[in-house]
Amino acid sequence: MTQSVRALRRETAVQLNMAVHRSRALSRAGFLERLFTFAFRGLVYPQIWEDPLVDMAALEIRPSDHLVAIASGSCNVLSYLTANPARISAVDLNGAHLALGHLKLTAARHLPDYESFLRFFGEANSHENVLAYGTHIKQHLDPASRAYWDGRRFDGKRRISAFANNFYRHGLLGHFIGAGHLIARLYGCDPEALLKAEGMAQQRILYERHVAPIFEKSLLRWIIRQPASLYGLGIPPSQYRSLAGDLPEGIGAVLRQRLENLSCGFDIKTNYFAWQAFGRRYAMTGDAALPPYLQRQNFEKVRARVDRVRLEQRSLTEMLAASPAKSFDGYVLLDAQDWMNDEDLTALWTEITRTAREGARVIFRTAADERLLPGRVPVPLLEAWTYDHARSRELGRKDRSSIYGAFHLYRLAEGP
Repeated sequence: MTQSVRALRRETAVQLNMAVHRSRALSRAGFLERLFTFAFRGLVYPQIWEDPLVDMAALEIRPSDHLVAIASGSCNVLSYLTANPARISAVDLNGAHLALGHLKLTAARHLPDYESFLRFFGEANSHENVLAYGTHIKQHLDPASRAYWDGRRFDGKRRISAFANNFYRHGLLGHFIGAGHLIARLYGCDPEALLKAEGMAQQRILYERHVAPIFEKSLLRWIIRQPASLYGLGIPPSQYRSLAGDLPEGIGAVLRQRLENLSCGFDIKTNYFAWQAFGRRYAMTGDAALPPYLQRQNFEKVRARVDRVRLEQRSLTEMLAASPAKSFDGYVLLDAQDWMNDEDLTALWTEITRTAREGARVIFRTAADERLLPGRVPVPLLEAWTYDHARSRELGRKDRSSIYGAFHLYRLAEGP
């Protein structure tokens, strides 16, 4: 392991420990927290699970806007470039996610054409991608990202080789989805059958045949009652508790409700989240079936604007604290606040309010259907912002990923 990769993993561990550890190490809660941070140190999300169309509708991105976002798999960061913001500052606690973000940005700039970019991150399943990495990308990467992708996995293969063997089957989330498919097949179900549906009526039929029955099985009910079972979704113990309490019937009912909406709530031909959940790939059927950054119509826009993105390994609060007052227009928090205690939330919103320009917007999601902030963040801080309840509900219903309880939009309140 090179020094760059060691430093990347060490910083990931430090940042995650600070974000997640709340309990004594020898307590049950402390053990679960430490198990989560251990699992979260490598690549978790080969694809981000927030709908960028919903994000961009809420943010109403303008050419002068400076956005700040949590990077995760960087799909949405690149997709926001299609809306032409002036700058995007993206942060993440996980060094593997930043290495993936740098890979995407560098590939967009240096791969020869759209077809090679789509093959790399759309199909993500060809040895030609490994050759393209060596020819067009590697020499342009920053040292830490290059060391990460050239580094070896537990099986001895270079990490970049994942793009020759369906990258979307890799990472903690990819393995989690694969385990779900295995359990389904053990009971005679085939979630991938949903991808053959011709119309939403048939999607409902196939859901009832191949997905719904799994939730009646005692093995699955026992598994999902264990908080560690959802670590593959990137859900820490604190978020698991919120998720489990979202319906009186408990965690099984919540997960079943979310998967039902993913299966039946949107046309599967245009819902790439459903393709990832049930096929662990994208449908190569044109722009409508792909994330915005992978669409042919957007490729030249993304390529021309990659220099507007800055990636950093640090917490969002830390990055904001080091930024000038009144310097950002849009904030994308993903579901990170579900990880936070009241002190963390107050520190974050203190910095958001200090750094927000006139007209600033903040968006985030919560695992449970709850407002999250009232009663946990001091009233004077929240009074600086206006919560758009109607727009939040409207956009939450349009989120094709379907895995969150609620979407939230705050706007900086107008001065007196």
